[in-house]
Amino acid sequence: MRVISGTARGKQLLPVPGMKTRPTTDRVKESVFNIIQMRCRGARVLDLFAGTGQLGIEALSRGAAHADFVDMDKSARAIIEKNLRGARVEDRAKVHGGDFPAFLAQVKPHSYDMIFLDPPYGGRLLENALHAIERFDILSSDGIIICESAVEDKWETGFSRGKEYRYGGILITLLHPAEET
Repeated sequence: MRVISGTARGKQLLPVPGMKTRPTTDRVKESVFNIIQMRCRGARVLDLFAGTGQLGIEALSRGAAHADFVDMDKSARAIIEKNLRGARVEDRAKVHGGDFPAFLAQVKPHSYDMIFLDPPYGGRLLENALHAIERFDILSSDGIIICESAVEDKWETGFSRGKEYRYGGILITLLHPAEET
């Protein structure tokens, strides 16, 4: 696991010990950032269910203005802090603990241009996070949400679905604010 491009290019990132996290593969991450690369410079980023922090760190390396990292797991947060220092992007980042609804409830509307959602597969976490993001209106009007899920996961959202990309059993879905009617 490494930073693919930008100021921290080639920097190896530390994994979270144990089997609680499932880091995005370099192949999938590279494909995602090829798709969204023009959106990184100056973006305000949220990496929810951050794990190692690799998605937000990649965005920072590519010129994002700031990234917030949220993870409930204390060991994951410690690894994110180490990875931020190693990539030399900690001055534009903040790591938050606790559950995601409490964090999202205190965020100002339209705070983020780019939101990464990569929760554990299965269950309702992805759908619940999307509903909370919509309820608290934290995505900017021209923002994007990048969701990683298992292909078989089913979820509904009020956001407009953009393109979907399949990588084996992984599905990347791009979401945008719903069009006003």
